[in-house]
Amino acid sequence: MDGEFYRTFAQRARDLAAKADPFTRKRLLVLAEKYDAKLGKASPASRNLQRTLPLPRTVPAGSAFSDAGEA
Repeated sequence: MDGEFYRTFAQRARDLAAKADPFTRKRLLVLAEKYDAKLGKASPASRNLQRTLPLPRTVPAGSAFSDAGEA
């Protein structure tokens, strides 16, 4: 594929994102960044994106449980 194809589709995704709801806007902008990456361009915003990982689950301390009333 040539560069004009990726440029056109990246711009089309941005145009659609301008009119979309927040969830769809985010996905379309990510798609546009992927097209830009194929062109060798990286937007400043994509360099600052970091995936947030969920916090690890912790096991409550044993003293938080009472043996009274449990079968």
